[in-house]
Amino acid sequence: MKRISILLSTFLAIGLFASAQIAPDKYYVQFTDKDNSPYSLGNPLEYLSQRSVDRRTTFNIPIDMKDIPVNPQYLQGVKDAGASIINPTKWLNGVTIYTTDAFVVAAIEALPYVQSIAKSPVKPGNTEVEKTFFANESYGVAPASGTTMKSVSGYDYGPSYSQISMLKGDQMHELGYTGKGIVIAVLDAGYNNADELPVFDSLWNNGQILGTRDFVDGGEITFNKHSHGTMVLSTMGGNYPGEIVGTAPDASYYLLRTEDGSSELIIEEYNWVSGAEYADSLGADVLNTSLGYSDFPDDPSQNHTYEDMDGNTTPITIGADIAASRGMIVVNSAGNSGSSAWYYITAPADGDSVFTIGAVNSQGVPASFTSHGPTYDGRIKPNVAAQGEGAYFANTDGSFIFGNGTSFSSPIIAGMMACLWQANPDMSNMDLINAVQASGSLADNPDNTIGYGIPDFMAAHILTVTENNDEIVFTRMNLFPNPFTSYFVLNVSSEVNAGARMVVVDMTGRMVFENDYLISQGMNNIRVTALDNIPAGIYFLRLESGSSVITTKLIRQ
Repeated sequence: MKRISILLSTFLAIGLFASAQIAPDKYYVQFTDKDNSPYSLGNPLEYLSQRSVDRRTTFNIPIDMKDIPVNPQYLQGVKDAGASIINPTKWLNGVTIYTTDAFVVAAIEALPYVQSIAKSPVKPGNTEVEKTFFANESYGVAPASGTTMKSVSGYDYGPSYSQISMLKGDQMHELGYTGKGIVIAVLDAGYNNADELPVFDSLWNNGQILGTRDFVDGGEITFNKHSHGTMVLSTMGGNYPGEIVGTAPDASYYLLRTEDGSSELIIEEYNWVSGAEYADSLGADVLNTSLGYSDFPDDPSQNHTYEDMDGNTTPITIGADIAASRGMIVVNSAGNSGSSAWYYITAPADGDSVFTIGAVNSQGVPASFTSHGPTYDGRIKPNVAAQGEGAYFANTDGSFIFGNGTSFSSPIIAGMMACLWQANPDMSNMDLINAVQASGSLADNPDNTIGYGIPDFMAAHILTVTENNDEIVFTRMNLFPNPFTSYFVLNVSSEVNAGARMVVVDMTGRMVFENDYLISQGMNNIRVTALDNIPAGIYFLRLESGSSVITTKLIRQ
């Protein structure tokens, strides 16, 4: 995790207020400090839920000054100057405001605890605009009857079978890992009819919708703002046998609206940061965001450049990495600009701790629209990919449709991360991400189109081992030939003399081989035979000695 510093002064200079203009505007106000706060690090339950505090305790994440809310006296000073408060952001130590009066802006700018003000003008009217991220997505029609498929898991996935079986998600469901006990926060543009559609009946009937909040208009969300979040939610939490079963049908959800469908301005990035803070305070485990930001047609002066995709520049990326530092898995669409002039990922997909998801079709071929890496500073992005071309999801009229977009590959993965975390609750967010990357189809040679490739969540589950070693026994391991036919040689380096057990398991976790060995200090070459009864296929080899475990993939031809 990179050390995150909030150095926004240069960025905030973009679009600074012009005193001669008097128009209905929204602004971001950057404060200088959190001095004289009534909140303290010693009493986090004043501003974090018990679930959030418990996550920090479990994963040894300290409560720090970023967790302290914005000083309420500063907020009151801004209100007293005549502005309306929209959303404070404690991670960035600022607040978004609304005012129609340039003199109010000047009065706020003069406050001793205000560092700077950035303007985000409101688009007149209340009509939908064509956002770059959404404009490159496309939606089709439901397939003809007779195309459903049923998995061995017992769930009738219907046409959604392709997108979950590609990831071995149906096998995780068969083992009982369906996201139960995991909380997913969805940050999106709106959830039209999500309170009425039968595809979400189980979520409402079982109390799995834990709450909602609107960071655009304030208060609880109304289910008539935008359709995008509804479609996204169905790929995770939907459950309509014969049509769709989401990747995490038993997870719990918070529905948060951070995207304004009637404008495209940088204030939506600040909305997102406030929404992520809220999700963290409630104890959410996974965040899914099927959004991305690069240009702002309502005010091109706010546009990002490719140079800004360095993991440390845009407000939303700074916030996303902070969210990950609080212990959450931050899952985000790579973007839909692969066929456009922009071409690259969009913010916050550039975050070093953001789990960025590209798109493939049902055959695993990269989608033409999926945004590419690398980040400006040269890191591989996206991290992995899932089906986003020809993905299947619920429409707001109660029908089911196919569509294209990383908006759908991202929540498909987010739901699977919830299943994996249910299976391995003691693993940290980054350890889980690393295990999923290691299971990817391109794990040995990642690229900047689909990253580490298409994950295999059963493989990731097998690879995921709690690392709590009292003594480091193994320092390096490889094997050859791999794939093998009748034998292989395991090459392993050890720091001590120790007994070790080798276990080989298949993709369902069933053990097909085990044996004990004496490992000497230094390099060991172990020839493994007696494998004639193992069918051709993919396996995982684990070498264990006490609490030290090392795992690798093994292929029998």
